[in-house]
Amino acid sequence: MNRREFVSGTAAVAAVPPVKTVARTKGGIALNEDNSHYFFTRAGQKLDAAKVDSWVDQYAGTQVRELIISVNSMRTSYASKVWDPIWRGYDPKGPDDQPLLASLPPEGRKGARGWIHTAWQLAHDGIDVYARWIARARKLGVSPWLSTRMNDLHNVDDERAYIHSEFWRENPQFRRIPYRGQRWIDKALDFGRPEVRAHHMLLIRELAERYDFDGLELDWMRFGYHFRQGCEAEGSEAITAFTRDVRALLKQWEKKRGHKILLGARVPSRPHTAVGLGMDGVRWAKEGLIDMLVPCPFWATIEFDIPVEEWKRELGGTNVILAPGLEVLVRPYPNYRKPILNCIETVRGAASAMLDRGADRVYLFNYMDSETAQSDMENYSRLLREAGQLATMTGKPRRHVLTYSDTWAPGEPIGRNGLPAEADPGRWHEFRLAVGPKPSAGSASVVLGVEKATPDELRRWALRVNGHLTEFAGETKPALAVPKDCPLYAWRVSEGAIHRGYNVVEIRTESKGTIHWVEISIGA
Repeated sequence: MNRREFVSGTAAVAAVPPVKTVARTKGGIALNEDNSHYFFTRAGQKLDAAKVDSWVDQYAGTQVRELIISVNSMRTSYASKVWDPIWRGYDPKGPDDQPLLASLPPEGRKGARGWIHTAWQLAHDGIDVYARWIARARKLGVSPWLSTRMNDLHNVDDERAYIHSEFWRENPQFRRIPYRGQRWIDKALDFGRPEVRAHHMLLIRELAERYDFDGLELDWMRFGYHFRQGCEAEGSEAITAFTRDVRALLKQWEKKRGHKILLGARVPSRPHTAVGLGMDGVRWAKEGLIDMLVPCPFWATIEFDIPVEEWKRELGGTNVILAPGLEVLVRPYPNYRKPILNCIETVRGAASAMLDRGADRVYLFNYMDSETAQSDMENYSRLLREAGQLATMTGKPRRHVLTYSDTWAPGEPIGRNGLPAEADPGRWHEFRLAVGPKPSAGSASVVLGVEKATPDELRRWALRVNGHLTEFAGETKPALAVPKDCPLYAWRVSEGAIHRGYNVVEIRTESKGTIHWVEISIGA
């Protein structure tokens, strides 16, 4: 299985005091490790306790402050007693077409089995990776969190897929829109049902009992749709009550563990969309239920313009850590079907804008150490040492791409950013991009991805930034994070024309063509 497309005993671990710097001071990275990546990518390796521990070491001495480790999709990747582990129904000695894997195409069985067998083997050997990673992270000064996916929908087009729980398979009446079921989001579990909430609370209670973590994240963005259409307000009350119960549970375990246990939540990137989908993170913060809030896209694209200022106004005087989430893919508009992976320059662009707008953390999702990762993995360590602080990104090349919000409440107009834009002679187009800090010096340019227009035609286009006329510089070819179906052209921006925060690009087109991509590149 290509993850970019997919995308019982506990080992004795020495007790380590909790990290004392799980604080609300500014800056740093919160990094999410998903529930399958490690097992997929270490399949076939000889894994012992020391080898498992060493995975955490790459994050020591970096700007990663919270290592947020996901434990489940519909099944767990550890030997749960209350949910199906990923290896339920698996025969370690059986063939690749055994019943658990039979619904997969033959070319997908080996990869899926890698996850299943590796997780099974570690549990069989008495190695609890999550217990070991928590202890190792603490020892190295990184705060260990666990994350639980509240409504994972991978592979729901295949009812027999190995990844599904028996609870989901046997209870179609608990699904969000059981009378329709055509779209993947129709097949989500309905958290308006007490049975669904109780099912997930079983897992959270087990996690609190089994693991001594610094924080627990409720990942409502996997996959972001939790209620029958039109019942989001009622559903919001239900999951707010659910969050109160989780908070109360963690308070009980704080007394037993002897340290504070934080609670976080991932929600849609815009406050009105989050409320419209029943995920009222602002209310949870104001009630003191959560300690970290991660407004973020779902998956289709990184969002360069998460409204941090709006979130901060809504959150008021709360002490909640605001950690906008950055996804690993880039798409310029909703129907753009060719995914592009971020690189260090585009991550710098998004991260610097978020921090400049007042974010407390930069949250990285799907930025793992292999396979599901940025395009320039040779810069992975560098990214972990730069992307959490403005000071460490200052003066370095960064790119700010026009993207969009990929999550909408039912009936909400699908977000548009003006792309793709059809050019005609004499037509004006306007685009607004947030670039974070004003560049102190160095070059800046506007980069457009345009098809069906020649360089000679583009030379006659009038392009302005904040009213300042630019100079056509011809075709440009960044090495990474570029569209695959149209050439890129650059226009040089005069020094001082770029503002802090939002910048407006105006284009008077003098020929036909289609604009697919818009970015402001600084120092690149």
